[in-house]
Amino acid sequence: MRIIGGQHRGLTLASVGKGDAAAHLRPTPDRVRESLFNVLAGYGLPDGARVLDLFAGTGALGLEALSRGASHATFVDKGRAAQRLIRENLSKARREADARILTCAADRLPKASAPCDLVFLDPPYGQGLGGPALVTARRQGWIAPDALILWEESAAQDPPDGFSLEDSRRYGDTHITVLRAS
Repeated sequence: MRIIGGQHRGLTLASVGKGDAAAHLRPTPDRVRESLFNVLAGYGLPDGARVLDLFAGTGALGLEALSRGASHATFVDKGRAAQRLIRENLSKARREADARILTCAADRLPKASAPCDLVFLDPPYGQGLGGPALVTARRQGWIAPDALILWEESAAQDPPDGFSLEDSRRYGDTHITVLRAS
């Protein structure tokens, strides 16, 4: 797994390895990540954006955003394996100063110090965790008005109250639902 574009293009990220089966680490494939960032470019993102990466796993989505011009990324994952991988990847990219790691469940976020313009939501597939995490992020001030949310799941997702559907795309068994905070 590597960074696809921007300042850190070609940087090889830490290997998930065999990992911890309970960690549910499922990195977004390079091909899907490249397509996601092509979609984001049409919205003028991530340039200058504050990013929230929920269920961050390896942190690849947030790191890709930083590589492509995001100003800051907050990574949220309660798993110790994921936290270790995110720290290692931030160190490899030398982006620790532009990032924060929250070691809590995505639906138990603390109050935000500043809202985010771009949210990546990549929960374990089929467990119904994405909606509650998104609602909590909004309630705690993490989501800016008009923010864009990219929700990766095994099926297209219906937007929770307060969000509108912008787009929906399928890449093999991965569905990306693009939402707008309304």
